[in-house]
Amino acid sequence: MPSVTHEALVELFKNRPTLAAEMLHDALGHPVPTFTEARVESSDFTEIVPSDRRADVVVVLLVGEQQRPAMAIVVEVQLGVDPDKPYVWPVYVTQTRARHRCPTQLLVVTIDAEMARWSARPIDIGHPGWTLTPLVLGPQGVPVVTDAEQAKAAPEVAVLSAMAHGQSEAAEAIGVAFFEAAVGLDEERRAVYGDLVLSSLNAAARRRLEAMMKAGYQFQSEFARSYVAKGREEGVREGTLKTKAQAVLAVLEARGLEVPVEVRERVLSSADLDELDRWIRRAAVVSDARELLATTGS
Repeated sequence: MPSVTHEALVELFKNRPTLAAEMLHDALGHPVPTFTEARVESSDFTEIVPSDRRADVVVVLLVGEQQRPAMAIVVEVQLGVDPDKPYVWPVYVTQTRARHRCPTQLLVVTIDAEMARWSARPIDIGHPGWTLTPLVLGPQGVPVVTDAEQAKAAPEVAVLSAMAHGQSEAAEAIGVAFFEAAVGLDEERRAVYGDLVLSSLNAAARRRLEAMMKAGYQFQSEFARSYVAKGREEGVREGTLKTKAQAVLAVLEARGLEVPVEVRERVLSSADLDELDRWIRRAAVVSDARELLATTGS
């Protein structure tokens, strides 16, 4: 099942049809024909034989009054190793080329450097002279958007920048640029993109955004102020979850009980404050750490 991050990246390319061409040309330095319109087309490649073949996004660049296809771009978001992709990616390219009767290229998008290297491996089809080498947009290729005007002109690129570089030293500047530009977005994109940017920034960047507010810095929109406040609330909650989880483990260890890896991981990953409170009480009476997870009583 696709992850939230996967679906978010897919939506960026659907919401801004020109994004695929922009990334090919601006980020990867790959030639793109002059076009008058970029259109998202069907990405369903299901055939008569039952088969779930669907690319993430297919964008067709159109030219002239006749809206003739000049080039098609198959966009695939890749966040983990998938041994099936070297077999289905060539299918996506050839079927898109046959459907739209135009040159077709494969653009793989990832926010992980290791996955970028994996995705860029040439795919030997087996026929002499036929090798597909995916064009890969990894974190190094994504521009660092720290200018509000640039973010306003291309908000999807700004969000992509946050997802790729939100853990870097530029995180704060990226966040400020996006929130300054967000006032020009429609309500739905403001909400979705704001969540993506905020969740992509490192904790230090979120804290600095909050400090800027306290120091009197005024963002252009109420939207930005509300998201900084939201980040503060989430930070407090995350701190409480961590403290309670550590308390559960501390009680077990203080009683001399061995804490298996699976129990430790389950406790530290809990996002339920009530559950952690129950576990703290149970940790004081169980005879085996595994009983902590096996019981629902208080």
